[in-house]
Amino acid sequence: MKQKSKLSHSNLNPRGFTLVELLVVIAIIGILIGMLLPAVQMVREAARRTSCMNNVRQMVLSALNYESAHMHFPPSFEIEHGTILTGNNGSWSIHGRLLPFCEQANAYELVDLDVAWDVQIDTGVPTMRVPMYQCPSEINDTVRIDTSTGAPKVYPQNYGFNFGSWLAYDPVSRRTGDGPFYVNSDLPISAVRDGTSNTICVSEVKAFTSYIRNTADPGDTPPTDPAAFMGYSGQLKLGPGLHQNTGHTEWCDGRVHHSGITTVFTPNTFVPYESGGQTYDIDFNSVQEGKRDDQATYAAITARSYHAGGTVSTGMLDGSVRSVSDSVELEVWRAIGSVAGGEVFDSNF
Repeated sequence: MKQKSKLSHSNLNPRGFTLVELLVVIAIIGILIGMLLPAVQMVREAARRTSCMNNVRQMVLSALNYESAHMHFPPSFEIEHGTILTGNNGSWSIHGRLLPFCEQANAYELVDLDVAWDVQIDTGVPTMRVPMYQCPSEINDTVRIDTSTGAPKVYPQNYGFNFGSWLAYDPVSRRTGDGPFYVNSDLPISAVRDGTSNTICVSEVKAFTSYIRNTADPGDTPPTDPAAFMGYSGQLKLGPGLHQNTGHTEWCDGRVHHSGITTVFTPNTFVPYESGGQTYDIDFNSVQEGKRDDQATYAAITARSYHAGGTVSTGMLDGSVRSVSDSVELEVWRAIGSVAGGEVFDSNF
């Protein structure tokens, strides 16, 4: 005689999750992910900041090694006094001169520093991405395109050398800026009278920065109001397209708006300029070095970065690297931009 199965109805139909229970589980998982993502992002940003600061340190060491080899820091630009450059581009940048000192000797051998960089594009060096010149937090880490041909032209960079507090070059009086890097520089480290720990060597910049150039002479006094350039006319290097905003997009070009910073404004200051119904955050170069022989170059090239917390990685001439806050006092920022102002500050500025 067959025995009746002892399996109950509930055994045959095990209970599953209800819709409400499933939604609760999904909500809990979502909350956990939401709590985890900021922590992951913080870790990633910390790693990027560390990598950026290491880039800055290596650039300072490269500049110091150059100074040891040549008995002076590299010039930002080389031009014979009284000469006006007929081409758009000219002298190689500090970055180009440092190639043998930052493990890029092979690239250095392919180019001639006595010949304008833009006629040597076929060497592949101007379009080369030099890892040490790129901040990992840069959002536009891409080659700049020649808008007239659609071909790659040159690679941007994220670190500008210190040209000083306003004046970059005066072809009439031959005055130069008060930073350690300038046109036709032959500055030895012994001339840094403020001390190497009190003088900026290099700091961060953003690639594809909007800027204006070749304007009226703004005068010898640096502005204090970031809106000082509103209404200036000149050559506008800005627009809605990425490749229209070309500041700091030519790592091999020695002009201040590509390879430098000045300390006119504190880090990450928004410098407004209205054009075409849009307000841009700009840099300013009153006249390109070598463009004229009767007008001085004044420049407001602001240190900027994408790092969280409003800081820029800044290397001093002693090889130390600091994250300088955008809340630093303007007086202090300008003072550490000069080589011989007589100022000495606490290392925690």
